[in-house]
Amino acid sequence: MFVSKHIEKRGVVLKILILTNLFPKKENPNSGIFITKRLKEHEKLGVDFTAVSLAFRDKGRLLSLLRSLLRKPSEVPLKELEGVSFKPVFVERGLFDVVVQKFWTMKRALENLTDRFAEQVVQNFPKHTVIHAHGMYLPAPAGVVARKVSEIWNVPYVVTLHGSDVNLNMARRDVRDIYLETLENAARCIFVSRALLEKAKSFGYSGQNATVIPNGYDPDVFKPMDKNTVIKELGIYKEDTQYVGFVGNLIPIKRADKLPEIFRKIAKELPNTRFLIVGNGVLRDKILKEMEGLDVIFAGRVPQVEVAKYMNAMNVMVLPSRNEGWPCVVLEAQACGTCVVGSSNGGIPEAIGFDEYVVEEGENFEERFAKRVVDVLKKGYDRDRLIERAKGFTWEEIVKREISILNKVV
Repeated sequence: MFVSKHIEKRGVVLKILILTNLFPKKENPNSGIFITKRLKEHEKLGVDFTAVSLAFRDKGRLLSLLRSLLRKPSEVPLKELEGVSFKPVFVERGLFDVVVQKFWTMKRALENLTDRFAEQVVQNFPKHTVIHAHGMYLPAPAGVVARKVSEIWNVPYVVTLHGSDVNLNMARRDVRDIYLETLENAARCIFVSRALLEKAKSFGYSGQNATVIPNGYDPDVFKPMDKNTVIKELGIYKEDTQYVGFVGNLIPIKRADKLPEIFRKIAKELPNTRFLIVGNGVLRDKILKEMEGLDVIFAGRVPQVEVAKYMNAMNVMVLPSRNEGWPCVVLEAQACGTCVVGSSNGGIPEAIGFDEYVVEEGENFEERFAKRVVDVLKKGYDRDRLIERAKGFTWEEIVKREISILNKVV
C-alpha cells in the first residue's frame, strides 16, 4: 500500500482505529456522510485504518414492537459505502435498557454501554497505533469508548466533536463530568468550529488540548454546473422563476418547522419563486401541510450527486438552524456557486464566511431572514467569490490536517 508523507513519522506508520457514532445506515446511507468522505480521503492518502461503527442491536420483541408503533426502524449499519469499509460492533439493547436510559440515569447507562462497546472492540480488533473517535453522542459516546480502549491498549486517543454532541449532550449536567474527563485526557480534541470549542469551554472544558479543523466537501461531486441544464434534468424547470432551497434533515434543530413561514414571506415579495426541499425527517408531514398553496417541490433524501444538482439549481440556499457544529452543506453549496443565507448560530457564520449572508438570532427572526433572502435574490451575488472560497475546504486539505495531528500525538 502506498504510504503518504502525511502518515509516516520517525519510521512509525500510523495504524488508526476509527470509532464512530456516525455511520451510513440501510435506511439512510447519507447518515454521517462527512465521516465516509473523510475515510475516502484516508484511502487516497494510503492511510492504514480500520473504521468501526458503534451500533445497537435490538433484543426482544417488545422493543421491536415499540419501534414499529413509533415508526422508528432499527438502525442497520452498512458495511460498505462509496468503497469505504465499515466494521460494525454491536451491543444488544432491550426495552429495559431503553427505559433505564430514559427514566433512570443516563450516566449509569452511558458507563455500562461504553464498557460493553470497549470490550467488543478489544476482543475483535488488534492493537492500533492511535484511536480517533468521531462523536460524543449519547447514549454511548465514541470518545468515551476510545478512552476506555486506550487505557487497555496504552495508546493515545483523539476525539473529534461535531455539533449536537457538545450543544445538546454535553449540556446535560448528569453526564458532564464524563465528558470533561474524556476531553481533558485526550491527546487532542478536534472541534469542527471555533463556536463549538467555545461552547465546550462554557461547560468547563479547559481547551488546552484543542484544535479547530472544520468539515470539508468533495470537489468531484460539488462543483459548478450549467443551471438551466440541471433544472431541466431534475424536471423542475419553470419559466421566469427563481429557486430557493433547503438541504438537510427536517427536524427542529434545523428550524425546519419555520420553513413554511419563511417561504411564505419570500413568496409574498417574489411570487415567481419555486421552493426546493432536499431531505426528510419527523417534521415532513407538518411542513407539507403548512406549505399548501406554495410552489414547493419535496425531493426527499437523494444521493450526493443529486444533492449537488439541486444546489446548482438554487439561486439561494437557506440554513436557518437553531444550532450547528460546522454545516457541510454551506461549503458544498458555495462550491457550486450558490449563495447560502444562514442564521448566526453555532458554526454557521464561520462556514458562510461573509457577514452579509448571516442573519442574527433574535426577535422577528423569520421576517428578517426572509427579507435578507429577498435582498440577495434582487441584488445578486458574485458566484466566483463563493467558488474560490470553497477551494480551501476540500476533504483532501481537511484530512491532511487531521493526519498531521495524529502523527504528532503518537
